[in-house]
Amino acid sequence: MTVFNLEGKVDFPSAQLAGRDGLLAFGGELSPKMLLRAYGRGIFPWYGQGEPILWWSPDPRFVLFPAEFHAGASLKKVLQRGIFSFTFDRAFGEVVSGCALPRPDQEGTWITTAMRDAYVALHRLGYAHSLETWKDGKLAGGIYGISLGRCFFAESMFRLADNASKVALTVLAETLRKMDFAFIDCQIASPHLAGWGARPISRRRYLELLRAGLSPHTRRGDWGDILPAL
Repeated sequence: MTVFNLEGKVDFPSAQLAGRDGLLAFGGELSPKMLLRAYGRGIFPWYGQGEPILWWSPDPRFVLFPAEFHAGASLKKVLQRGIFSFTFDRAFGEVVSGCALPRPDQEGTWITTAMRDAYVALHRLGYAHSLETWKDGKLAGGIYGISLGRCFFAESMFRLADNASKVALTVLAETLRKMDFAFIDCQIASPHLAGWGARPISRRRYLELLRAGLSPHTRRGDWGDILPAL
């Protein structure tokens, strides 16, 4: 298996050349140009503190099609109670910082300071977006990712109150369905997400859907005027 060195390179090898574990390359930089090239080619960065930047394209790829999302009766009841409200792009940096908080089942975080700065830069350029969950006027949870064409590449979500991340994903999926998005890229398999309808597809199929999904115009800029779908 060849893992490509991106030092001094301005582009990526084909995602189809990734190893069986999905690892394709290392090195390079987290500039907006490099990140947008990566996502547009079916590749994403994922690495730990003290490691070089690692670039991945797993096979299979875990994807959530918005029309296939199912929240379940209990979560629908939470939404109907009206204890949460939702916004887009009102607290992007806070959502990323929330996602970087240590979790009981993890050691450390993959959202390093460099990663946070990189996605904040993409947000300022209008490519990265957050959906915030509010409770009693305070940030209770949220989710963030990158939007290109009609593809949404979800990065991470967090909660400070029970169900706050679950309802964030629910509202995001319904909003993107109404906006005719092709898919939400979840990257790697998760039983948690599988319970809501996410499923694996082959890398080849993912790249086909990606090419088609990138054709429409990217709704770039602040999404604050989008009314989240409840």
